[in-house]
Amino acid sequence: MFEVLVYVYENYWQGNACPELDRLGRKLSAAGFEAEEIHEALVWLDGLNFAAQSTRVVEPHLAPAVSGVAAAPRTFQRDGQCVGTAAIVPVAQSGDSLRVYSVSEQAHLGSQCLGFVCFLEASGVLPPHMREIIIDRAMAAPGEPVTIDDLKIIVLMVYWSFGEEPEALVLDELCDDIGRRVAH
Repeated sequence: MFEVLVYVYENYWQGNACPELDRLGRKLSAAGFEAEEIHEALVWLDGLNFAAQSTRVVEPHLAPAVSGVAAAPRTFQRDGQCVGTAAIVPVAQSGDSLRVYSVSEQAHLGSQCLGFVCFLEASGVLPPHMREIIIDRAMAAPGEPVTIDDLKIIVLMVYWSFGEEPEALVLDELCDDIGRRVAH
């Protein structure tokens, strides 16, 4: 699945250039990927699209003024069918808040991946709403625990889904092969 995601990222690095999932599936098949791998990747990408589309962050000091937004429902689709309406207006995380990972998240992600997510947050390059999507998509990924290389692909895909490119140093960290580093 991750090879397919890398292919999608490299070939459709501008997220809005990516075709609809059914057309993308045909293109991936023409590129030589196996049907099962394509299916897993498309299901995963559908979940990513759903999460990215349903996220809108409001700063805490603006939350009371946006309460009227909650009355305006938004329609969410999955596989081209309406799956419901809701108004999701998450309030930005306070600087004093703390994310506690569940036992299943700790087991599925492992200490190395959780440490990497904490590193990105502490560096100020990973906002809380994107962290939650990364955790969600990592939990939907195969493998236990998820490898650090797979998590880096997930992080890239989450940035991609928001139409953002990570800062140069973050991109370097995401694309760096730590196995080939030389300790001084």
